[in-house]
Amino acid sequence: MAAEVQSEGEVPARDSGPSDAICSFVICNDSSLRGQPVIFNPDFFVEKLRHEKPEVFTELVVSNITRLIDLPGTELAQLMGEVDLKLPGGAGPASGFFRSLMSLKRKEKGVVFGSPLTEEGIAQIYQLIEYLHKNLRVEGLFRVPGNSVRQQILRDALNNGTDIDLESGEFHSNDVATLLKMFLGELPEPLLTHKHFHAHLKIADLMQFDDKGNKTNTPDKERQIEALQLLFLILPPPNRNLLKLLLDLLYQTAKKQDKNKMSAYNLALMFAPHVLWPKNVTANDLQENITKLNNGMAFMIKHSQKLFKAPAYIRECARLHYLGSRTQLSKDDLDLTASCHAKSIQLGKSQKWNQADSYSQQEEIQQRTEEALRELVQHVHNMPESAKKKQLIRQRKVLGNQMMSEKKNKYPTPESVAMGELKNGSKENMNLLFSDSPAVMMTPTRLKWSEGKKEGKKGFL
Repeated sequence: MAAEVQSEGEVPARDSGPSDAICSFVICNDSSLRGQPVIFNPDFFVEKLRHEKPEVFTELVVSNITRLIDLPGTELAQLMGEVDLKLPGGAGPASGFFRSLMSLKRKEKGVVFGSPLTEEGIAQIYQLIEYLHKNLRVEGLFRVPGNSVRQQILRDALNNGTDIDLESGEFHSNDVATLLKMFLGELPEPLLTHKHFHAHLKIADLMQFDDKGNKTNTPDKERQIEALQLLFLILPPPNRNLLKLLLDLLYQTAKKQDKNKMSAYNLALMFAPHVLWPKNVTANDLQENITKLNNGMAFMIKHSQKLFKAPAYIRECARLHYLGSRTQLSKDDLDLTASCHAKSIQLGKSQKWNQADSYSQQEEIQQRTEEALRELVQHVHNMPESAKKKQLIRQRKVLGNQMMSEKKNKYPTPESVAMGELKNGSKENMNLLFSDSPAVMMTPTRLKWSEGKKEGKKGFL
């Protein structure tokens, strides 16, 4: 497998938890690279799936988005780009002839300002972002307007594709900051796109539940972060790239609020209209949603360093897609798989086989396996009522029947234990627990019988 270099030039941060260690290493068979430090992008398979099979990738991500937030038919169709955004009061993006006319006018404005977002345009605007990173201590940054004459000179240079020497002292930080906002404001649609508007409103409504299952008024930050991670995965690449650059800049700006007097919320007030608000709408059109959008923008700034990682279960699905398995996992499936994996490690540490007392070792493993399965049963029992829970309960019954059949054979010979403990009746159960190998990787949601053509056996795949 070829070694992949981290796309952004930095070592990926390690996430805590057993399921977050997925895709954190690479096995390199190229002898010329052995002994060399290898930096592996944990989202390598995610990006590969996005580029090579966009429909499969989108279906995988959207299915998990709808697990977190409730999107009725129309709003889901908007997220998928099947219908146009509709707002209260009849406001919304222009359509038909007027949309075409506006597009022609934007093309006349130049290659950067007022044009659809492109990587070439981002490369020009990055000059502004790079400069502002060096001047974060300026008081009122992004709030205090700059000089309009200097801004026009700078704007023309960017539209002409000219490299600009911002360090010459000709321009002030407020000129650059105001021009960046102007660029975002003149995009044909908000940076987070019209399609995602209702999804962001629903994310703002994600709240924690109390012990009795009642919804509280406390935001569920973990689910909000997870939903944003998923939503950002299906943004157009130019939008996602510029969003990452912008949120990182605003995050660093907020960290200097003791100098520049610009907190995350103050910055959100400046940028929410350009990043989240639909075009051609006013504050009156949005009404009570303004608070949600401003708070949502502030939340993205505060947690920007976590939002551009694919969730662990998306990484695992993408990895399995290319390593032999075509089974798509949801987060609940991965939780069970990770639980099985944790139990397999615990069992593996205790397996020091000795032929002299092989029978007692077999009994110990059998007992530990039953304990692991009981814990999995409890995990399934605690899940909310759903079709998936019923499916897992049926699969548990199948495993339970296998365990009963194994317990009937209490007197195996030492030879059978030494030569094939895991090749006999408990093969299916142990495969479920020892799910490290991609060749035998299974998910609790899809267990199928298959005929072994070479061995003439039946087993779970």
